[in-house]
Amino acid sequence: MGVELTVIHWIYVLFILFIIGFMIMRRDTTLVCIAGIFLIAITATGSLSSSVSSIFTSFIFAITELLSTILVISIIVAMSRILTITGINDVMISPFTKLIRTPALAYWTIGILMMVISWFFWPSPAVALMGAVLLPVAIRVGLPALGVAMAMNLFGHGIALSGDFIIQAAPKLTADAAGLPVGEVISASIPLVIIMGAVTTITAFYLIKRDMKSGKLTAATGLTVDTPAELQSDASQQDLLSLNQKRFFALFIPVLFAADVAAMFALDLQGGDATALVGGTSIFILLIITLSAHRNKGLEKTTGYLVEGFQFGFRVFGPVIPIAAFFYLGDAGFTQMIGDFLPKNSHGIVNDLGVGLASAVPLSKEVGAITLTVVGAITGLDGSGFSGISLAGSIASLFAAAIGTGAATLTALGQVAGIWVGGGTLVPWALIPAAAICNVDAFELARRNLLPVTIGLIVTTIAAMFLL
Repeated sequence: MGVELTVIHWIYVLFILFIIGFMIMRRDTTLVCIAGIFLIAITATGSLSSSVSSIFTSFIFAITELLSTILVISIIVAMSRILTITGINDVMISPFTKLIRTPALAYWTIGILMMVISWFFWPSPAVALMGAVLLPVAIRVGLPALGVAMAMNLFGHGIALSGDFIIQAAPKLTADAAGLPVGEVISASIPLVIIMGAVTTITAFYLIKRDMKSGKLTAATGLTVDTPAELQSDASQQDLLSLNQKRFFALFIPVLFAADVAAMFALDLQGGDATALVGGTSIFILLIITLSAHRNKGLEKTTGYLVEGFQFGFRVFGPVIPIAAFFYLGDAGFTQMIGDFLPKNSHGIVNDLGVGLASAVPLSKEVGAITLTVVGAITGLDGSGFSGISLAGSIASLFAAAIGTGAATLTALGQVAGIWVGGGTLVPWALIPAAAICNVDAFELARRNLLPVTIGLIVTTIAAMFLL
């Protein structure tokens, strides 16, 4: 089980601490990430030219990995823009304004709906569906956009993805690595997911209410510098469509998205495929409404709205690409960015660190639970959530053999920790979909999530000790 930890591993750890420190101090991390990539590259290759080239290569890798997310966010924003300009958005959200009348109702309604949709289709398409319809409602009743992003993020990328009870991709990975039946890991994860979810979301809600009351959290908190086009109102153009046309499209759009949901069930579309369906439907909606509203100028206006969407998408993702590039170094991206310079038995920097930690601690139920949480969190630092949970399953199996019990519980605990950290609630670039749809700063969202998620992990780890 031994893994050789090299200077590269320790430089990576050092720069993670730097990044966390800069985030806490509310300073930009771009320069830190670029410096980390360069230092790791020159340590690995010993070549100045290769190290400089690695910075550019790492950016290309990060953009390639993030491109589908950037694209769907840009398209949703372009669609939202035409809905706002024509006044269709106001007609669409009017039924929800009767149901959601307070910030508390907005937080819990959006969160629970996000969780349910994410169970079936994973969070990315759910973010797109929820944000387009319910974000304006929540803002109107007084829940800041940052609070909406937290709700979507914690319930979707946190609760739904960490349990993954319906699609079962996460428990399948961890169960296979631990040599356990999938059903056993799912059963063991249910109390942990419930505890983690309840503690985290209730803590987050309390902090949101407290900060709203004190004035620390306002409608403008965390918003990106420019007010996004999709949240602006343009009353002068709301006569582009008649009231009957607005009502027709206000009904037609939910019907199309409902058809998407039905297609996801019928065709078993999940993750990226489901996101692509939502994105394609959004383009279809954009084209129909733009041609109906602008008529002769529809062709030119369509391009204009798409350009606005792409400008917004790349403006939001721009600051995230360097940090994404750095964190991708911790996983499979290392070989493609820098080359094959890790030890022969290496499974990636973050996985090596997790194995090294597991092999260095004495074993007991309590230490086992704490170690699996820490290992899960470390392997989640690459931002995917899924890449390291197989390692968590393997380590859980070894720990359970040494302790004599608790293989399924330890496996589930590592899965929960890995996905809550890496699946999109703490690593800044991983929570970009929710941040972009709500037009809030991803780093501010990560800072807001940090305390609730940390408290949740501590309570869940203690609970796991009693379940072993």
